[in-house]
Amino acid sequence: MNPSQTAAIFVGYQNDYFARDGILRGVVEDPGRVDHVLENTLAFVNAVAATDITLISTPIVLAENYRALAQPVGILNSMKQFGAFKEGSSGAATIPEFLAFGDRITYISGKVGFNAFDGTQLQEQLAVRGIRNVLVAGMVTSLCIDSTGRAAYERGFNVTIMSDCSSARTEFEHSFYCERIFPLYSRAINSTELTAELLSAVA
Repeated sequence: MNPSQTAAIFVGYQNDYFARDGILRGVVEDPGRVDHVLENTLAFVNAVAATDITLISTPIVLAENYRALAQPVGILNSMKQFGAFKEGSSGAATIPEFLAFGDRITYISGKVGFNAFDGTQLQEQLAVRGIRNVLVAGMVTSLCIDSTGRAAYERGFNVTIMSDCSSARTEFEHSFYCERIFPLYSRAINSTELTAELLSAVA
């Protein structure tokens, strides 16, 4: 896999998911897995940052009146009910671990739902960079990761889900998506294998 034609899309790397007091940290049945996801993600970014891979973060930020969630259900309703990802709040802010990479990570705004392509300039940014391969990581496996992965596939990209850099509400749910759903339009592999692929292409 050629890093210069590859983009890693990081979804939801914000305090409301990853901080100890994050509003939605408890959406994952085993909060320890959230730490595991972050650890793997940071190891991946550190390993590939020196290559030509494009690194993109697509945070979800919602207006204070949550006008984008007119009739929310499920986790979207929880976001509105508990005030998650509210514009200007610490919970909506990018995690400090990502900020430490400075401009090596590009931030694309506009995401207000599950799909990171919807309402954003993500597709245009990928086209400008000549991207063919899209890697997807973050929260939550069965929602934003699946929605973004499917959208990337429908737009003609080769899609890879980073299985150990994403998490669902339960381990069963995560495994089910990695084993049964993602193979329908992509592949799901761990970040160690993916790192090896990318680095071997530039060796």
